[in-house]
Amino acid sequence: MIYDWSREQVEDNGSKVAVTLNEEYITYAELEMKSNKLAGQLIADGFSPGDRVGLFMDKTPKTIVAMLGISKAGGVYVPLDFKSPPERVIKVIKSSDPSLIFVDNHSIHHFQDLFHVKCELSFIPWVWWSDKEMKYADDSPPKFAYSDIEGHPNIPHQVVRDPNTAAHILFTSGSTGEPKGVVITHNNIISFINWAVPFFNMKEGERTSCHSPLHFDLSTFDIYGAFAAGCHLFLVPTDISINPKKLSGFILDNELDQWFSVPSALSYLSKFKAIPKGGFPSLKRLIWCGEVFPLPALKYWMENLPSVEFTNLYGPTEATIASSYYTVPEIPDDQTKIPIGISCEGEELLILDENMKEVLTGEIGDLYISGEGLSPGYWRDTAKTAAVFIDYTNVDGEKERIYKTGDLASVENDLVYFHGRSDYQIKSRGYRIELGEIEVALGHNEILREYAVVPIRRNGFEGTAIGCAYVGPELKNGELALVLKEKLRSKIPAYMMPHYWQEYEVLPRNGNGKIDRKKLSENFEK
Repeated sequence: MIYDWSREQVEDNGSKVAVTLNEEYITYAELEMKSNKLAGQLIADGFSPGDRVGLFMDKTPKTIVAMLGISKAGGVYVPLDFKSPPERVIKVIKSSDPSLIFVDNHSIHHFQDLFHVKCELSFIPWVWWSDKEMKYADDSPPKFAYSDIEGHPNIPHQVVRDPNTAAHILFTSGSTGEPKGVVITHNNIISFINWAVPFFNMKEGERTSCHSPLHFDLSTFDIYGAFAAGCHLFLVPTDISINPKKLSGFILDNELDQWFSVPSALSYLSKFKAIPKGGFPSLKRLIWCGEVFPLPALKYWMENLPSVEFTNLYGPTEATIASSYYTVPEIPDDQTKIPIGISCEGEELLILDENMKEVLTGEIGDLYISGEGLSPGYWRDTAKTAAVFIDYTNVDGEKERIYKTGDLASVENDLVYFHGRSDYQIKSRGYRIELGEIEVALGHNEILREYAVVPIRRNGFEGTAIGCAYVGPELKNGELALVLKEKLRSKIPAYMMPHYWQEYEVLPRNGNGKIDRKKLSENFEK
């Protein structure tokens, strides 16, 4: 189970620091003890195996304790982005149907505002997961507080020992405007970590990063990979992620051995030439996933860090962290195409045509994934699950379950290359975004006559950008875009906000009368 790695570190590394955030830290022994006590508290309160728990908290050592304690009690944790618009957070909470919600001193004001707006949510019990005094009282007191767990003995609880049970649910963007909950099992995570730790040669005592938020699956590797290897995990404070100087200083000052993030964070640093003159002497590995790393930025990093190993990982949330890898052997030139590589152990990449037959070498087809990392499916949504998790008969006549990624790919020289999306789901700054969800939010604006949200291919650090073409009641020289952005802020997260806006008298149509989205993308790219 995913809590076994940190538990096994206690005997030899109990006094060593497991997780650090700024001045706050926790040792492996404390991590085990506190998560055991939390599991005891949950069990005593009647917690049932399979219960979902919302983590409405910032990324801190205490949050990691909560994740482990919930798992030990047999529960399923659901990371919630409390900085997202309330409307979207409410959708995720209602869908996941949690029996508890954990709140800390970073999120308490958001929590109070959210639950006072939606009365039906006020009946969900909550936990005050902080050692600080509450900022102000709620109408209903918490079920228990962080300090209450001290009354429970340090018993190594392990209520559920079936690795095929759910460990967490990660919610991604949905094309209908409803976020989709991807169920990830203990075995899904274990399979990837058991491959990744030896592949990257992660060693006891190394210092590794955790840059991604907890609702983004890159953090799953950061946390459990570190625990499996016995590393010291450094949580990257959210307030420095957009400050190139501070982010560069974080890597240098904490003497990190490993950095893992989306490419946009690295491209942002390259834009400001933020690598210090002497580089990062301790850094051994730089790993990225989630989107294409623009060549100019990759070249900058490789030129300035010649002794660092650079590896590209590829994989959707539905296949658990990553399904393929490619370590870049040398500084690429301007014409080099960086592949997504070959499949990780326990995974397989399949490129099929419209008849579900394997394409020839060099041909572009639909990319599918099979293997141990595949999610059981979407939370309480059998229709969406059946649409993309498919039974397939392979070339050997054997049946297997595969996942349709929606990506296009080809094989050249035994390496898989990514060729973009087959639909209008995109990756931007590491986030997977259904453009249809943005259109659903736009549809609430009665002032619009028509609109379309399209992808824009850019060479900048953001990778694929988002463009919104719209028709208002009358031409206003782009002034309406400011009004639309203001209205959208309450409905979608900041990372889904369109970057570019264009006003039309009428949107272009293609031969069948539908909005010509390809033409719109081209107009933005001119």
